Amino acid sequence: MTSMATKLSDVERIKAQSRHLRGTLVESLKDPLTGAFAEDDTQLSKFHGIYQQDDRDVRNERKRQRLEPAYSFMIRVRVPGGVCTTDQWLSMDEIARTRANGTIRLTTRQAFQLHGVIKGKLKTAIQGINQALMDTLAACGDVNRNVMCSPMPPLSEVHREVQAHAESLSEHLTPATRAYHEIWLDGKKLQNPEPDVEPIYGDTYLPRKFKSAFVVPPQNDVDVYAQDLGFIAIVEQGVVRGFNVTVGGGMGMSNGETATYPRLADVMGFCTTEQVNAVAEAVVTIQRDFGDRTNRKHARLKYTIDDRGLDWLRSEVERRLGWQLEKPRPFAFVGNGDVYGWQRSTDGLWHYTLFVQNGRILDAGDRRLMTGLRKIATAHKGDFRLTPNQNLIISNVSDDDREQITELLREFGIENSQQASPLRLHSMACVAFPTCGLAMAESERYLPSLIDRIDERLEVHGLRDEAMTIRMTGCPNGCARPYIAEIGLVGKGPGQYNLYLGAGFAGDRLNKLYRENIDEEEILAALDPLFARYARERNNGEHFGDFAVRIGAVAEVRAGKEFHLDTING
Repeated sequence: MTSMATKLSDVERIKAQSRHLRGTLVESLKDPLTGAFAEDDTQLSKFHGIYQQDDRDVRNERKRQRLEPAYSFMIRVRVPGGVCTTDQWLSMDEIARTRANGTIRLTTRQAFQLHGVIKGKLKTAIQGINQALMDTLAACGDVNRNVMCSPMPPLSEVHREVQAHAESLSEHLTPATRAYHEIWLDGKKLQNPEPDVEPIYGDTYLPRKFKSAFVVPPQNDVDVYAQDLGFIAIVEQGVVRGFNVTVGGGMGMSNGETATYPRLADVMGFCTTEQVNAVAEAVVTIQRDFGDRTNRKHARLKYTIDDRGLDWLRSEVERRLGWQLEKPRPFAFVGNGDVYGWQRSTDGLWHYTLFVQNGRILDAGDRRLMTGLRKIATAHKGDFRLTPNQNLIISNVSDDDREQITELLREFGIENSQQASPLRLHSMACVAFPTCGLAMAESERYLPSLIDRIDERLEVHGLRDEAMTIRMTGCPNGCARPYIAEIGLVGKGPGQYNLYLGAGFAGDRLNKLYRENIDEEEILAALDPLFARYARERNNGEHFGDFAVRIGAVAEVRAGKEFHLDTING
């Protein structure tokens, strides 16, 4: 009989031998002969918020010249709930310009990413991030990652309370290892120290990444059904009474492997505000104990639930808690995008939601986004909020300061009205080329021009002002959550994409494969007749995804196991 040790995935071996995430990272950092980490350390560095990458635009040329790949690193910075101070923004701006590639990227998990950091600048970059009272620990890796939270400017009191829960849960689920401080912040090693103890994660952490989020209806801006663990705020008479708990969401899958699929989370029950961290810990430790450690493609919580059942999970959660969850309470979502422009909150302050195409902060022509936001951060007395849709809210602006912020937006050419259609405002893309090692097709660099052409077709059919969600990824891993977009495009190869249709506008229904392995002209040819029918035949208030399902273009999909069943498109 094969031993369990030989069945475990190689990453499990690396974690087990890592001495709580230390590995040989110190030695890798000091090695002057390569711009890369040792192979095992590339896995461990993810727990520290770092991905090793190389520039794929020059990979073949460097190989031809017998040069090492152009290695650099992506650093991901945790920002629980997406709220950061203007000083923290300015610190990120400075680090991006002096230690990275000169841009900042806002992620779909309300975090910062810095790209193009060479190995020799990693440590000073991470030290600068920590000096700004942020960190990169657990931004990646087989742990709970950045905890998301609805920005919700109009509901200031509710947001403050739910944001506090997000920050509390983030702290509660942060790994306890001292390795991060020892390696990156020059924390002194204790003489004869007690061994690190991970009370929640154990010695080998989780079988796979774990994502959690808090959402405040009616906007499902965090895409709560795409999360391993979600908390839906139940607000009555302006007071948060507690949370409906969702479990088992996840977007990633692998091409051609029908045993992998995206899945929407299930609503498991209701808990009070005081019970949030205990419920979360119970779910995380169950996944720690029962998740698949032999096959990383089958290691997310969604598969644990589909293998064992939601009733089993609820019973195990309640056994660990020692009490029962209440029945879920009513709620409703209307959309999963951001509400743009100026909004006033209940405390009388103003908030401007700024569209940031695919989350990339940089100066491009007349749209001087990075310089403009630096100027705004210098003058702004409030804070910033990173949204789950890769946008930015300039938050807590007084009546007296609103005009100054508006003038700065105009001066640097970054007002929303100057560059974005409704389709573009509801778009997201992953990074893909040139840095992502998994990418099979372009995404961030390509989606804007594709939207130009789709907008032309919408204009022809009188649909230019219709809001539709469109998301693109360079591979099926699903980082931009494409499988809950009304129009989802997933890279299959250079210039080739799978086209998915029929998701719910509120992110509450999966889409379905409509056309496979098609290029730009074929994408437009597939969408154009559907747009024509939508313009003629839609019901009042009917969203495009709902229409695609109603006319039978694609089947309705709410369960992950149905995602690969034969489609009924025409």
